[in-house]
Amino acid sequence: MSALRARLSAILIATCLLFTGQALTTAQRAVAADPGYLMVHFTGEGATNQQMYLSHSTDGLHWNDLNGGGMVLRSTVGTKGVRDPALVRSPDGSKYWIIATDLCISCGQDWNAAINNGSRNLVVWESKDLVTWSQPWLINVAGAIPDGRNAWAPEAIWNPETNDYVLYWATNVPLNGKTKHRIYYAHTSDFRTITSPQTYIERPGTQEIIDTQIIETPAGVGNYRYVRASGDGQITLEGSNSILGTWTRLGDLSSIGLTGSMVEGPMWMKFNGTNKWGLYLDQYASNGGYMPVVTTDPSNPAAYQKQASGSYNMGGTKKRHGWILNLTAAEESRVLARWPNTAVNRIQSFNFQDRYVRHANMDVRIDPNVSPADDSRFRLRPGLAGSGTVSFESVNFPGYFLRHSNYDFQLVYNDGTPQFAADATFRQVAGLADSNWSSFQSYNHPDRYIRHYAYQLRLDPITTATGRGDATFRVTS
Repeated sequence: MSALRARLSAILIATCLLFTGQALTTAQRAVAADPGYLMVHFTGEGATNQQMYLSHSTDGLHWNDLNGGGMVLRSTVGTKGVRDPALVRSPDGSKYWIIATDLCISCGQDWNAAINNGSRNLVVWESKDLVTWSQPWLINVAGAIPDGRNAWAPEAIWNPETNDYVLYWATNVPLNGKTKHRIYYAHTSDFRTITSPQTYIERPGTQEIIDTQIIETPAGVGNYRYVRASGDGQITLEGSNSILGTWTRLGDLSSIGLTGSMVEGPMWMKFNGTNKWGLYLDQYASNGGYMPVVTTDPSNPAAYQKQASGSYNMGGTKKRHGWILNLTAAEESRVLARWPNTAVNRIQSFNFQDRYVRHANMDVRIDPNVSPADDSRFRLRPGLAGSGTVSFESVNFPGYFLRHSNYDFQLVYNDGTPQFAADATFRQVAGLADSNWSSFQSYNHPDRYIRHYAYQLRLDPITTATGRGDATFRVTS
């Protein structure tokens, strides 16, 4: 019996070790499979770079440009340029907002005008799934501030004490004998209406403050529930246990050689699965884009460490002042499916080979010598309405697709409805005039094809040789 017990004990121990090993392996795999991070940002000056771009990272330090490095949202309101975006997720994950500065430097306004007579509005997009976004709208946040001259660098954070969002931003205001940027705040629940703006942060004397971002830290980390980093001549760190309560200055990052004259646009992130945070800073003085510093305690200035240049990679585009969101697995799946690095193509006419499909004032036609060239560039996305089909998304107006309505074509913003999806979806088949080319059959009117007529794009039945030539195209780079 003793031998049998020993043998059974050995089997039991081995079994326990086996399951323990499997449990450890499963846990390690779960950590390795944690979803990654999404950064929304702009890339520089000019009408194209001052739009919304997305990048993805699996580890928070190495970033890949989504959408082939192209813009993912374009502002069609206000100055028609956007900078300094914040990406806000509702507490229950049912809604998302992007809020951004309404500013377009070098495309209609210079810095002096932007500082002293800029837009008092912010630009806002809303989404229920992080991939299908509303059309942008303007929210006037600085108009109620006496002699408020602009509205820059918006941020927002959910405040459990008031059950709404604290929306905060910088406005240049002459007040108490000093004209400078101060941080103002207001309450909002929908980013469409706000309460009366109040002063939130003001530095002494003539010192301005423009960029600030707050992060919430868990219990047991540091002495404060909230930490904010601000660009105010330094990268100043402050702590508080209430978003609208008293804030205590904790120090700055000058001890690691970083001051406000070198970096700006502080952008927080929390690394998954560990008590480690990253604070990304925009190296505007050297035109270097973002760099990370890392800490295990956001409230302790002495705990921050710069990262060696080879330990991180920001991807192909320059990353300027933005926001980082820790993704859920479902969010990550949707985002990566929506913005893969799909090739950019042009659609060449078969019987007028110097002409290409292009949009002009949202109408669609074929033209030679298209200027700007991006008006004739599209991404052939998987069809919005069905597998094995394609939809044509504009490169310079992302979210806008070629769509037929009453058999006429326009470039239209995707409203997410089944009708839009069907109208914007086509089957790519062998060219009706030359099988080495392509024709595009309507998904919801399969007896009709995309064709040009008097250089305008139409959806028609094809019954003649002329029609077959008009309905044949080459997809080319």
